[in-house]
Amino acid sequence: MTDFDKAELSADAWDEQTFPRPQESDFDRVVERAISRRGVLGGILAFGSGAAAMAAELLIAPPLRAEGLAAGFPFDPIPTQTDAQVHVPKGYVWDVVARWGDPLFSDAVGYDIAEGGPLQKSDRVFGENTDGMETFRIDGRQVVAINHEYVNRKTNLPAAQKGKPADAWDQRKLQNLQGVTVMEIAEQETGWAVAVDSRFNRRIHHNTPMLLVGPAAGHDLLKTDADPGGSRSLGTFGNCGSGKTPWGTYLTCEENFNGYFGASGEMQADLAPGYERYGISPDGWGYEYHTWDARFDVTQTPNEPHRAGWIVEIDPADPDSTPVKHTGLGRFKHENAEVVLAPDGRVVVFMGDDERGEFLYRFVSNATYASGEPTDGLLDEGTLYVARFDDDQTGEWLALTPETTGLTQAEICIYSRMAASLVGATTMDRPEWIATNPNAVEAYCCLTNNKYRGLRMNAGGGAMAVGGPNPRAHNRYGQIVRWRPHGKDYAADTFDWDLYVMAGNPTLYDDAYGGSANINAGNLFNSPDGMAFDSRGLVWIQTDGKDSNTGDYAGMGNNQMLAGDPVTGEIIRFMTGPKGCEVTGLSWSADRRTMFVGIQHPGGSWPDGAGLPRSSLIAIKREDNGLVG
Repeated sequence: MTDFDKAELSADAWDEQTFPRPQESDFDRVVERAISRRGVLGGILAFGSGAAAMAAELLIAPPLRAEGLAAGFPFDPIPTQTDAQVHVPKGYVWDVVARWGDPLFSDAVGYDIAEGGPLQKSDRVFGENTDGMETFRIDGRQVVAINHEYVNRKTNLPAAQKGKPADAWDQRKLQNLQGVTVMEIAEQETGWAVAVDSRFNRRIHHNTPMLLVGPAAGHDLLKTDADPGGSRSLGTFGNCGSGKTPWGTYLTCEENFNGYFGASGEMQADLAPGYERYGISPDGWGYEYHTWDARFDVTQTPNEPHRAGWIVEIDPADPDSTPVKHTGLGRFKHENAEVVLAPDGRVVVFMGDDERGEFLYRFVSNATYASGEPTDGLLDEGTLYVARFDDDQTGEWLALTPETTGLTQAEICIYSRMAASLVGATTMDRPEWIATNPNAVEAYCCLTNNKYRGLRMNAGGGAMAVGGPNPRAHNRYGQIVRWRPHGKDYAADTFDWDLYVMAGNPTLYDDAYGGSANINAGNLFNSPDGMAFDSRGLVWIQTDGKDSNTGDYAGMGNNQMLAGDPVTGEIIRFMTGPKGCEVTGLSWSADRRTMFVGIQHPGGSWPDGAGLPRSSLIAIKREDNGLVG
């Protein structure tokens, strides 16, 4: 496979090809698991011979199988779509707020219809491939912080180069278009638009100075020649999901950071286990950063990968502030960060590690949060935990400490995956966005898919056996797990769990692959990814899956956003995106009359109808200007 072919792979596929996982040796067995005794899915699932589910008895509630209007939802469900447009329900409208290449400042060059835009001022435009976002009300103004997860190299570099950087200037352009945008937006008669030249506007990219704080800061594994103290770094990478703190700051989460690194020669032998577990390879993922910048060449700068894979805190109210990487929250492929408060005021952060067979984490602070009081240490001084889900539908948060792992506290933070494996955490089907219900003490996590469930081990050699919250071998559809902490305390170490939904296709299957009882022909979807609750308690589910609309995915159409009722389990479709896109990122205006949604990697020439496809932030409103969240 050529370097260019590798560059065309998704991050997930690239990891699998570069670091193939060992096959499990004893999966020829029958596994019985009771699923969701209180939820919408129940029964016995039978698996054997490494094949898919052969039989399943699902507790199907007939009202949930019926199609039609959901009485508890403020809109009529819409059908699937396969075209190149955004679709919303009758009575709602949508418009584009910002597109890749739109200027944030009046001196920016902006978008070019042929190749996206020049290097000049590329750090002063709206970046590419939007992902997680949060909105803030600052001094009476509406400010959005939004991630730019990666770049499409073929559309940003001259066509003759086929996406391969020719020099350090090409590399710099790619670096500038990733990271985070902080921008003020304003609603006018013509709709929402960027407030160009606002004092809040800011781009944070692969060369922005950062601080490293917490237990791992200053450790030898974080030191480089450029930063011998191990406390300052440059850039944030693979910015996927997001979070928002009670004190009004933005959390951006570094996910697929590993693909930016490569090696010009031999890789350091004593670091090889960590490189392999985190997917650091000699070739990289096609960005070719290591060819032009020694910082990304692990032969020359072996510790630089340890300085990525963190959660970064950004103050949207202060464009001169330095972003902070919090090592206390662990290092892995962070999806998002769901921040809540325990009854006693301690800060609790839920986090997923988005890779097949990795883990679900929690951080609990030592100190408590009080409005107006200093927040230093609240995201670093505490305990990192990893989840174990038991078959009796209870679970436990396992503390990652020197006593439980045999590692130092700094090593636990830097090599969180290894620490989690040591304590026997449950391998999960790609744990992605986590959301908590504002009206109940319960948390939800999207488990997107895992084609190797029941067939192989994870990157650390841990079994990905079928069972618990991961009940299907070769899980192509995904599910959402829900847990309720004991004592209604998010800081409690034990919990009960069930499955809120198991995606599937009941038009094709009458076993486990048909999905749970709240899946029907009118709400088919696969690969739940993004997720958020609105103020009313509806859970909004965004998908990043197969949009072929054929075979196992027949009837599912393009990626979409659905709304779910946590009480009844009912789920209906609200929005569909243009062909080829992922629907990702969700937030609301301060008055709750606008819903902001991200459209990542659309196909064709959406949204302009000409030139290159442009990932965008869109606004969805009701025609009567009523509340949408």
